[in-house]
Amino acid sequence: MSTVTPIGAIVISIADPTGAGESMKGNTRMRRTFSAIALGSITTVVLGFAVADASSSGGAPSPRTKLTIIAPAAPGGGWDGFAREAQQALRVNGIVNATQVVNVPGAAGTIGLSQVARMEDRADVMLVTGGVMIGGVLLSDSGETLEDITPIARMADDYNALVVPADSPFETLDDFITAWTEDPGAYPIAGGSLGGIDHLLSGMLAEESGIDPQSINYIAYPGGGEVVTSMLSSTAAVGLSGFNEFRDQIEAGTMRALGISAEQRLDGVDVPTFMEQGVDVTMSNWRGFVAPPGIDDETKAEMLAIADELRRTGEWDDALERNNWVEEYLTDEKFGEFLVEETTRIDTIIQELGL
Repeated sequence: MSTVTPIGAIVISIADPTGAGESMKGNTRMRRTFSAIALGSITTVVLGFAVADASSSGGAPSPRTKLTIIAPAAPGGGWDGFAREAQQALRVNGIVNATQVVNVPGAAGTIGLSQVARMEDRADVMLVTGGVMIGGVLLSDSGETLEDITPIARMADDYNALVVPADSPFETLDDFITAWTEDPGAYPIAGGSLGGIDHLLSGMLAEESGIDPQSINYIAYPGGGEVVTSMLSSTAAVGLSGFNEFRDQIEAGTMRALGISAEQRLDGVDVPTFMEQGVDVTMSNWRGFVAPPGIDDETKAEMLAIADELRRTGEWDDALERNNWVEEYLTDEKFGEFLVEETTRIDTIIQELGL
């Protein structure tokens, strides 16, 4: 039987204890130092929860008997949704006997990464990962990188939307960019953790529009759910996150999407791309699974088989369609090679943007 164990109390809000998130404006070096301190102190606490819970069943751990999927973000965000879609498909199809999702939010997923990197040879844990985590690693100097874990599978790509509240004066992307170029700091942009896809996209959109990326007012949140809340409470003027995280609000008429980061329009999504509106910016937010370092060949083979069986289920096909995800499947060594290339690419973007 599947269980869900969210650790929702562990959330990092660095700049503003009132919940306004972490602003990009200010001293970057101070912000990174604080992130590193938070990572060291909080990771130890969360690690105890995950280890105690996963080991309580006794016996030799196996990904087929009991699997803990760590979603390195708060409930309600893209990583969390990805983990729970996988949990449901694994459960319904009997691929794993018991699957639980544990939320470990904060620092662009690097807190979760730090945990898994220290769970050497654990056979019953997989971590959800993605492009957001690579940027977080590069900006936070957390100590652990994706080279310290075992690649399993890249599963799907997601694309980000730029949205405004329904009562916003901005009807089009051009409306927003025109105002943005006149006063870049006047429009708070809510998005995910520093270094993540949302953060990078905000900088890329700024640069392409002739704005210094360091002059914009970017507010970082630990997950997409908090980004939505900030928009609904008028804390931010603009939001950037996965389209699916805004979909309900867009359909309800409380938000309006001005553009999406795909190269071409997504099937069933009536939102123009940035490119077709004359802004040459595209980026995908890929997601997949990694495992602790040191797992034996048998465990790795089982995890690879679990990922392959997952992607072949009807439930996963439904999840792809329902969430507007695009399947991009890479495993094992090819996924590892992709991670190296993606790290180089994102590092180049960060350096070019001066982030």
